[in-house]
Amino acid sequence: MEKIADIIDSIAHEKGLAVDRVTEAIQQAFVNTAKGLLGEEKEFEAQLNPQTKRIELYQKILVVDDTDQRAQENPDRYIPLKEAREIDPQIEVGDELRYPVDLQTMGRTAAMRLHNEIEYHIQRLIEDQLFEKYKRKVGTIVSGTVTRVDNEENTYLDIDEVKGILPRRYRIKGESFKPGDVVKAILRRVGVDRAHGFHLELSRTTPKFLEELLKLEVPEIKDELVSVERVARIPGERAKVAVASHSPKIDPVGACVGVKGVRINAVSKELKGESIDCIEYSPIPEIFVARSLAPAIITSVKIDGQKAIVTLPPDQKSKAIGKNGINIRLASMLTGYEIELQERGEAIEGPKESKEEPRITLADLFKE
Repeated sequence: MEKIADIIDSIAHEKGLAVDRVTEAIQQAFVNTAKGLLGEEKEFEAQLNPQTKRIELYQKILVVDDTDQRAQENPDRYIPLKEAREIDPQIEVGDELRYPVDLQTMGRTAAMRLHNEIEYHIQRLIEDQLFEKYKRKVGTIVSGTVTRVDNEENTYLDIDEVKGILPRRYRIKGESFKPGDVVKAILRRVGVDRAHGFHLELSRTTPKFLEELLKLEVPEIKDELVSVERVARIPGERAKVAVASHSPKIDPVGACVGVKGVRINAVSKELKGESIDCIEYSPIPEIFVARSLAPAIITSVKIDGQKAIVTLPPDQKSKAIGKNGINIRLASMLTGYEIELQERGEAIEGPKESKEEPRITLADLFKE
């Protein structure tokens, strides 16, 4: 094939691939074609000659000792030293005999096979490059245009040059899409399978999606003046976000909510009206648990292993629990504690050992 080097440069430029990787792919295509036409048991090598700009293809035969059984078992790959020296008197064991192979003399079948091999290897290169590109983007927001929704309500999108799939289970309850809609989602996984080929698996239900949306809306988070410490979501219904400030001049909750709620409302709108509570994170578990149960007013919190025993006035219990238990569920998800509510005045089971730490009240925690 004449001027294959120019073809390599053209493919590399057009597809955005490295020239050396395209060269390796085409050399492998030549080797595979030769094996397919002349025998899988044979050994071939292809090299690009920079002077002629052609791929030079050779069959290789390894020189072995005259007593080596491989020469009898596989004469296409091994040759005894005695026979090899009839061809080249200077040759030694371990050297190789190389015979040039010209695919152009093998007709249209060889040409078609080579074309298909080159196409296959270039496509694999493109997929490998895309895999690495999007693998680095896992956990970030991507957007694409909906192309179709299948019978199982999985949504398919075009994301630049790649197919994205938003499975039904990762779609917010109650939302639906139609072709032409532009959809944002978190990149959950880069996948390759028989059913879909190379694709991006997306999600709109993961807590990470809410966190990334906040980064887009809140400059203080992008500038690392405020950090999102924890997120808990019941997608499409309600979420709680714990944020912390790294500057004494910045109120983390106020920064996330924005003037008249403009920032948090923009995030809520993207999440189909999901109600979002922002609270200030605290490394002190008792304070964090108390804040997580807002809008309920808590009297005290006692941590017992993975359980948080919360004491509160009777009229605050319904607020702490929330409609259908959603508030206490989110608080538990956010803090990592199993929360037990005790109305003020009810007996709390005492410690089993006298050395156990006494119950901590909020007043104690905020003492100077």
